[in-house]
Amino acid sequence: MSRIDAKFAALRAENRKAFVAYLMAGDPDEARCLEVMRGLPGAGVDVIEMGLPFTDPMADGPTIQRAGQRALAAGMTLDKTLAMARAFREEDDTTPIVLMGYYNPIYNRGVARFLDDAKAAGIDGLIVVDLPPEEDDELCLPAQAAGLNFIRLATPTTDDKRLPRVLQNTSGFVYYVSITGITGAAEAQADAVAPEVARIKASTDLPVIVGFGVRTPETAQAIASIADGCVVGSAIVDQIASGAPVAEVLDFVRGLTEGAHRA
Repeated sequence: MSRIDAKFAALRAENRKAFVAYLMAGDPDEARCLEVMRGLPGAGVDVIEMGLPFTDPMADGPTIQRAGQRALAAGMTLDKTLAMARAFREEDDTTPIVLMGYYNPIYNRGVARFLDDAKAAGIDGLIVVDLPPEEDDELCLPAQAAGLNFIRLATPTTDDKRLPRVLQNTSGFVYYVSITGITGAAEAQADAVAPEVARIKASTDLPVIVGFGVRTPETAQAIASIADGCVVGSAIVDQIASGAPVAEVLDFVRGLTEGAHRA
């Protein structure tokens, strides 16, 4: 059982919804990012989603794009991202870490080497947004064989014909993208999301976590109430970008987690 599987099993036993927090590795620099990351579990975060900086982040909106640019400008690399995970694991061996990014840096490193290094660093799952199910032999299946969950995204355009293919080799949880378009583009609406979450849950036993467009404790509560939890990314990244002290960033995250956990 992976850390992700164990976390969701514990949440089910507690009848509690999950809160997943996204941050871009190395934004605005390694030291500050690691300080925020280490504080997330204490702020109530159940799963950490760590972005891998990339030069061409096609699924990300301006907020996440700028975070990636700041991280790259500060010298962030795949090696340093994995080093951050290892440093986090020195103090926390239970909170799941999902690495989210694009295939190019993984391909350049070599899949086998990347998976060995990611597993050794304490990464538990992968979200690779530009590898469709038709390419499962490329990374998804090797990742699962290496003991890493491979988490797939479903979207409002994933129809009933496409959904079984999306779910076929997914593990850990299903990430439902609540809106069409890029991250941070609009606010998620629970009444619109609920039927889609129900449709996905009718086809899988995996938890369904909703992301994109969740920015406030109220929205976190509303979205978590119709799913198994929610993800917040751009709103947290905005707090980091504002230069707010780490304690203030973590207070902001705590408000979001409390919203989701009230669901």
